[in-house]
Amino acid sequence: MKKDLLTIYDLDAEGFNEIFSRAKRLKELLHHGVMHESLRGKTLGMLFDKSSTRTRLSFEAGIHQLGGAGIFLSRRDIQLGRGEPVSDTAKVMSRYIDAIMIRTFEQEMVEEFAKYATIPVINGLTDLLHPCQVLSDLFTIIEKKGGYEGLEIAYVGDGNNMTNSWINAAARLPFHLSIACPEGYDPDDAILKRGAGESKKGITFSRIPADVVSGADVIYTDVWASMGQEGEHETRVAAFKDYQVDEKLVALAKDDAIVMHCLPAHRGEEITASVIDGPQSVVIDQAENRLHVQKAIMEILMVGGNKK
Repeated sequence: MKKDLLTIYDLDAEGFNEIFSRAKRLKELLHHGVMHESLRGKTLGMLFDKSSTRTRLSFEAGIHQLGGAGIFLSRRDIQLGRGEPVSDTAKVMSRYIDAIMIRTFEQEMVEEFAKYATIPVINGLTDLLHPCQVLSDLFTIIEKKGGYEGLEIAYVGDGNNMTNSWINAAARLPFHLSIACPEGYDPDDAILKRGAGESKKGITFSRIPADVVSGADVIYTDVWASMGQEGEHETRVAAFKDYQVDEKLVALAKDDAIVMHCLPAHRGEEITASVIDGPQSVVIDQAENRLHVQKAIMEILMVGGNKK
């Protein structure tokens, strides 16, 4: 039976551990210059409705490093752009390639694609969720903190797909998540209610960034206006003016707290240059780890995880 990665809820405890241990091994092999072509002869289709830097580079370089090939597809390049049903596209692509990664707007699209495809489907980002990013972030936290169990993770900013994904992760894993968002920019209500009900260590919500950052091990933020929200920029800047991650806010966290941002970042808006480029920032490490974690995901989904 094929497996997909559409949401963090597709993983159980064993699934998380397999991804993280496999990513660690693949990172070690790459850094030591060891060839590991476990996906030789395999092809990944990469369907982009949204432009990208890290998603495209990490998936395309990742499949290449594993010996396979990646094919970039935009909606303009295929018949989806001319009204072909997702069901037909999914069925046909399943006859040509071995997996598909989709970066799009609606979560429903990746779910419909997975329904009709006979190959693994990976959610590379939707407006609702970004599971590959939060898995890479958790892997980075393991590297920097030795694990995530019992940590205090604070999220400050927009209740967007990253916030939703962190809520899903907190529902599955033993860390405490605190969220601060301005009124009118909350996370998805259904996701928050489910996460709060299932969380192992708890999820708290506040309108005051200082409350959630105080004593935190990890501080996380994201842009105030995501892709497709550019027209709301000025309104959002006004709404989020008290939610900037600056040195004063970071000082409320633990002395050894790390600062994370999934990039791209707008210095001077959601985060100051002194913080994102400062000694507590791990943003470049977490960006690199997209490569290693997604290689692990592709390997596990496409061949079951090669342990050599």
